[in-house]
Amino acid sequence: MDRFAAVELFVQIAEVGSLTKAAESLELSVSAASRYLFALEEHLGARLVQRTTRKLYLTDAGMEFYRKAKGILADLREAEAAVTEATIKPAGVLRVTASLSFCLLQIEPLLPAFTARYPDITVDMIAANRYYDIIDNNVDLAIRTRQFEADSNITIRRLGATRRVLAASPQYLERHGVPQSPDDLAAHKMLIYSHAIDPNTLSFRRRDETSVVYVRSLLDANDGQIVVRAALDGMGILVQPKYIVYDEIARGALVPILDDWDLPRLTINFAFQTRAHLPAKVRLFMEAMVERFEAHDYERLWTS
Repeated sequence: MDRFAAVELFVQIAEVGSLTKAAESLELSVSAASRYLFALEEHLGARLVQRTTRKLYLTDAGMEFYRKAKGILADLREAEAAVTEATIKPAGVLRVTASLSFCLLQIEPLLPAFTARYPDITVDMIAANRYYDIIDNNVDLAIRTRQFEADSNITIRRLGATRRVLAASPQYLERHGVPQSPDDLAAHKMLIYSHAIDPNTLSFRRRDETSVVYVRSLLDANDGQIVVRAALDGMGILVQPKYIVYDEIARGALVPILDDWDLPRLTINFAFQTRAHLPAKVRLFMEAMVERFEAHDYERLWTS
């Protein structure tokens, strides 16, 4: 038995939930795949996969072996990539996750040039406004605004920073007036991103002054693009990172409010699994993103 091939097959079975699909992805016949799996179970002395007429699932022993085997395969592929990186083109699937807004505004515009430069890298982009577990979900790179990770196996690297701003459409402000102080927000219709930390409490600072205001939301949404659309439609005042609304403010579709006051700023970070050798596909994508931020001078624009 080719033990490595058998382990690779088993991990693929666990991830796709099908012996047939796993065999196809590894270019094996179903009969050969069955022999590999049987030989692996014989070698280990344990049943790894339970099959019925309708479905396939892992046994407890199979789940434990999958968790360990997946990490071993990842380390082996990483070692191979580290040795051969200088002589082959970067290749493979790059799984990247970020908020929907960041995916739309920053990652997607980067992809045409990046994929043209590295055509053997396939980008698997996961737009999600919740933080995926990087290791359990096989994520290569996450872009997040939290300052730290509870898991010591995750490395954080700073990409940039952004202010959080308040803004509304000219039509809304014409109807309801322009707030002159943070306390005035209590009388206004607020559009709130519900995944923010304590989203209805706004802590303002202006030089030596501070003001903490509780606002009532007209709209709570778990995606920033919904909040932006509602503000463009004149529904109220939004609270969003400046990178999300910079273009709307620049073209006058939204008007900044209380811009001389500052809300706590957000740091935009890369998060990735801590490894001795960072895979080339991850390193190259990070470099491309850093180059994009520097070329557009985003941090200055978003923090001014």
